[in-house]
Amino acid sequence: MAVELSELLDLEAEIATLRRACEEPTAPLKETSGTRKLLKNIYQSESEGWEPSKDLRRQVGHLESELALLSTLVGINIKKYSKKTEDIPSTEMTQRNIRQVLQRHRLSGSCRMVTFQLEFQILEIQNEKTLSSVITDLNIIVEPTEYSELSEFVSRAEERRDLFMFFRSLHLFVKWCEFRKRTFKHFKDKYDDNIHMPTRPESCYMGIQSPSQPGFELIIIWRIQMDDKGKVLPTLDLLNKFPKQALKLDRKAVTASAPHSFRTLLGMLGIEASLESLIHSFLNTKE
Repeated sequence: MAVELSELLDLEAEIATLRRACEEPTAPLKETSGTRKLLKNIYQSESEGWEPSKDLRRQVGHLESELALLSTLVGINIKKYSKKTEDIPSTEMTQRNIRQVLQRHRLSGSCRMVTFQLEFQILEIQNEKTLSSVITDLNIIVEPTEYSELSEFVSRAEERRDLFMFFRSLHLFVKWCEFRKRTFKHFKDKYDDNIHMPTRPESCYMGIQSPSQPGFELIIIWRIQMDDKGKVLPTLDLLNKFPKQALKLDRKAVTASAPHSFRTLLGMLGIEASLESLIHSFLNTKE
C-alpha cells in the first residue's frame, strides 16, 4: 500500500506538470522538475524554444490511465493535488553543506463513500551522502462524520504523523463498513419484520425480535476499530433485552453467558455463519 500510494501521488504531480506544459509549451523547464527527462524525450528542442509534440498528450493520457488503475487497486481516488517547495536558508545551527527543503502538500479525494482533505508538510534534509525526509505536520478532515469510528484513527494518524497508516486504515475501514452494510441488509431482507435497525447506512447495530415472545430481543453491536499499529478489526458483541420477570427465571444464567458464547461462535464459524445460526435459533425457524 505504501509503494502504491506513493506512486499515485507521483502520478498526480507528473500529470499536473505535463498539463501545464501543454498549456504553455514555450515555458522553459525548471531544473527541479521531476519530469525533465521525460519532457526531453517527448519535446523537440530547437533554438527558438520548446515545441510541443503529440506524444506529450498521449503521455498524459497514458499516465491518467495508470492513475485510474492504481486508484482502483488501492481504493483511493485523488481529485485534487498541489505541492509547493521552498528551500530553508542555512543558519549558524546548521552546516553549510546541508540543504533543507520544505514541501507543502494539499490533496483531496475519496475512498468510496468517505471523502477527505489532507494538508501535510515534508522536511527533506540532504547532505553530501544521504537524503532523509520526515512529515512535520499533518491535518486531516474526513466526511461523513456519522461514522463514529472514523474520528479515532484520524486523530491517531494526525498524532503520529503517519500518512500511509491513514490511507491503509481508511481503505480497510471502508471495506469493513461496506461488508457490515451488506450483511445487515442480507438478514433484513431474509427475516424481514423480525430484524430492525436504523435506516442510516453507517448503522453499527441490528436488533432481532422474537415473533412468539413479545419483549424478547437480541441486539448485535458491530463496531470497526483500529489498534495501535493501524490494523483495522471488526468487533462484535451481543446484548439481550428481556423482561425482568424472564431474567429472574433464568437460574442457569444462560442470558449472562450469551455474549461469551457468541464470541466463541464467531471464532469458530465467522461473522455471517454465526449471525445466521444465532438468528435461526432465536426465531426458531426452519430453512
